[in-house]
Amino acid sequence: MFFTYHSIVRLTDDFCQRHLDQEYAELARKMAASLARKRPSPLRNGAPETWACGIIYALGKVNSLFDKTRTPHMKADELCRLFGVSGSAGSAKARRIMDILKIRLTDPKWHRPGKTKQGKQFLLAEIDDFELEVEMLKNSEEFMAFLDERSKERATTSIEELRKELGIN
Repeated sequence: MFFTYHSIVRLTDDFCQRHLDQEYAELARKMAASLARKRPSPLRNGAPETWACGIIYALGKVNSLFDKTRTPHMKADELCRLFGVSGSAGSAKARRIMDILKIRLTDPKWHRPGKTKQGKQFLLAEIDDFELEVEMLKNSEEFMAFLDERSKERATTSIEELRKELGIN
């Protein structure tokens, strides 16, 4: 399994370096590791190129890679072609990965973080689970300080003002 995992990661790292970014590469490594840890691991069957394509395709679906208004972006067929995999095989492998790992399109575990102009990272995701939100943020001193300051304010901030402050258009 060690060799298979590293073969897949070598492919995803190279692909991300050439066509995407470091954030995609890190998420792809994390996803490959999650698949390798499954017992029995699904990675034991199939070509590493197909698994690598499926991993990037699944991450692309979650992170809107196929939306031309996003950066980075590319067409799904182009992604598959660059891995030497048919579009139907890449799509099917991505679906299988998402099923195995129970990935939803709104799953924050697989989202790329955004960045402000000052380089701070943030993650925007639809979360409708209060316990999950608390678990994700309870150890963030910066966020807790923000909430403490915010609770002392009398005025509110519009979504437009917040977007401008964060550099989100």
